[in-house]
Amino acid sequence: MTDRAYRAIRRRILDGVYNSHQFLREQTLAQTLEISRTPVREALRRLVSEGWIEQIPHRGARVVEWTREDAEEVFELRSILESHAAYRAATRMAVADCDQLADLVNAMEDLAESSQEDAREDIAPLNDQFHRIILKSAGSPRLQRLVSAIVQAPMTTRSFQRYDAQEMARSMSQHRDILRAIREGDGTWAAATMRAHILAARPVHTRDDSEIVE
Repeated sequence: MTDRAYRAIRRRILDGVYNSHQFLREQTLAQTLEISRTPVREALRRLVSEGWIEQIPHRGARVVEWTREDAEEVFELRSILESHAAYRAATRMAVADCDQLADLVNAMEDLAESSQEDAREDIAPLNDQFHRIILKSAGSPRLQRLVSAIVQAPMTTRSFQRYDAQEMARSMSQHRDILRAIREGDGTWAAATMRAHILAARPVHTRDDSEIVE
């Protein structure tokens, strides 16, 4: 139930149902979601820890405001840090982790081509796992902490529903290129492809909803 509440509240933030600086009340959320207040409370704590909302003393939980400039800066930082992670991972990744990357790439491609209504929603967690494996394989706890803090920005985790067909195809192709570079042990190639991958995603995730091409 906590996970259900978390996903529902996050979805409403992304969809603009809950706007920046809007306070979210436990009782109201519980009634809206038709669940008890306990899982709502736990969901709000998780959303605070991930940077989606902020806890204001004596007032409650409020949706965080993120500007386009904030998100663009986050993507630039990610491109620098995660390309370095890919460089390191190319010479350090275990065979089992590399095989897991391949499974994730295949699964994401299948979902991208699926006609099922919610298929694209399932790409995001697989994409997150893909990037986490690379980051972990870089073998740098300091780098992990830096990236983990940055990728929690809400505007960088918007749904793959925002991608048009060309953008989706490019993203899937870049995943496969990153995998190929890591399998080859080519850190320079892996870093360049990762940087291109993240920077290509930046305009998709930072544009206004009115700019989305269906």
